[in-house]
Amino acid sequence: MRHVRLGRTGLPVSRLCLGTMTFGLQCDEPASCAILDRAADGGITFLDTADVYPLGGTPDTVGRTEEILGRWLRGRRHEFIVATKCHGATGSRSWDRGLSRKHILDAIDASLRRLQTDYVDLYQAHHPDADTPIDETLRAFDDVIRAGKARYVGCSNYPAWQTARALGRSEVLGLARFDTVQPRYNLLFRQIERELLPLCEAEGLAVIPYNPLAGGMLSGKHRRESGPTAGTRFTLGTAAKRYQERYWREREFESVEALRALAAEAGMSMVQLALAWVLAHPAITSPIVGASRPAQLDEAIAAVGKSLDPGLKSRLDELTADYRLGDDIR
Repeated sequence: MRHVRLGRTGLPVSRLCLGTMTFGLQCDEPASCAILDRAADGGITFLDTADVYPLGGTPDTVGRTEEILGRWLRGRRHEFIVATKCHGATGSRSWDRGLSRKHILDAIDASLRRLQTDYVDLYQAHHPDADTPIDETLRAFDDVIRAGKARYVGCSNYPAWQTARALGRSEVLGLARFDTVQPRYNLLFRQIERELLPLCEAEGLAVIPYNPLAGGMLSGKHRRESGPTAGTRFTLGTAAKRYQERYWREREFESVEALRALAAEAGMSMVQLALAWVLAHPAITSPIVGASRPAQLDEAIAAVGKSLDPGLKSRLDELTADYRLGDDIR
């Protein structure tokens, strides 16, 4: 497994990051630990989670993923780069959410307890918070770093303009700045190529994209006529509607079939093709890959060693060019 620098920082991270949002609902703890073991065996040392995971859960399941990860990490914390996120509701009170100073400082302490560690390597704003001034959020993140509870900070799901504004305010105020962004990015969702990725290249921001396989659509396992497959993100609790709205559409299925033919022609699996395409963009640092079974990681790990022929890359870009435009951001 190759390692690359995390943006402009001096921290090396594995070329793939393991996403853990399936742990605790889609995967029970033994299955989650088996996935973590397989990732570690394959050289993945970068782990991403969030305080509200597992995906598709309820208020009763909030924090379960971090707890599972914390138990697995006991005795080997220094062997991994650990990232988590805050913003979502972690309690019933109105201040148990968002990016206020109070919630950020409460949330980092709660995450550290669940993860059974003194610090996380990367602490991220999971979503923008329109109700909190950006200066308040940035000052709280700066304090988290100064207290030694996080080494770096970043953001997730921020559009380019909010990312740029946060960078500017950090510079003006002399605060720790975002070193990473975590956007959605795949062959069926390319909007970030227009503004966010050029910004990241110019500012030296690491890009840790999630959904590089479009929630499994780009694995080719879903068929429109069969309906959403049980046990996948398209049927998973509160997340099912979101994923169906994102990808379960006729245009996406037509694109997947065209991609299936290109993968066969190139002698690659669809997973390898989709991940190799994401990895080929010069702004991408470490795509986040998830799994519900350990064996699913094998093709993802193999994709790191695959390089796309320039002609194939051009054909993939042309085939999915319309997804650079999009009609919404979900």
